Amino acid sequence: MTKIIAISGKGGTGKTMFSTLLVKALSKKTHNMLVVDADPDSNLPETLGVKVEKTIGDIREKLKQLVANNKLPAGISKQDYLQGKIYEIIVETENFDLLVMGRPEGSGCYCSVNNWLRQIVDNLAKSYDYVIIDTEAGLEHLSRRTTQNVDTMIVVTDASKRGLGTAKRIKKLANDLEIKFKDIYVVANKVNDETKDIVEKNAKELGLNLIGKLPYNEEISKYDLVGKPLFDINENNEVYKKVEEIAKSL
Repeated sequence: MTKIIAISGKGGTGKTMFSTLLVKALSKKTHNMLVVDADPDSNLPETLGVKVEKTIGDIREKLKQLVANNKLPAGISKQDYLQGKIYEIIVETENFDLLVMGRPEGSGCYCSVNNWLRQIVDNLAKSYDYVIIDTEAGLEHLSRRTTQNVDTMIVVTDASKRGLGTAKRIKKLANDLEIKFKDIYVVANKVNDETKDIVEKNAKELGLNLIGKLPYNEEISKYDLVGKPLFDINENNEVYKKVEEIAKSL
């Protein structure tokens, strides 16, 4: 059975950092894992240390041009074209496969194309033990239904009550849209000794399941500053060790 985990949260909370370290932790259990960067502001390939040439957004725009100019190869449907190209752009590494969504839709209606893409990725996902989705920041991915069929949603937040409030709104919107997750958890990032008790108290008051508290870490900040892949961070790093504990609990 494939387990699908989506990581959400507002920008700047450490969503992509957490996604990267979660992939690193899970890769110790299996290399049969698909990582999907669904954030248009794509940073996950860099933090994973993977070079990406093309994205799903590039394929979608190319298809639009081919159809507009009546140059789609004879005997090939739009859906078949998309499926073939997606298999071409998946980046395979020794630890995981990576698929990048890339640019958002341009002008015009993309409804049918996006539905086909969703079906193709859903079918592709069935071949993996884990699928990790780094979603776009905010709530838009929920309202556009790009995060369906998810087993576990993890919302990364900062230590503030306002940040936890965002997690609460994501949980409420998911319920309003009747999007079903088996589990919704919250991970609070950059928590220190002074704030950890407050974070736990606020999460409890808001009815949130706090699965982990990550401290600020100088080594991670330095990796970000110089653009060094976080996937390569030492396994003794205190934040990584906490993410590894979260991975085991999942």
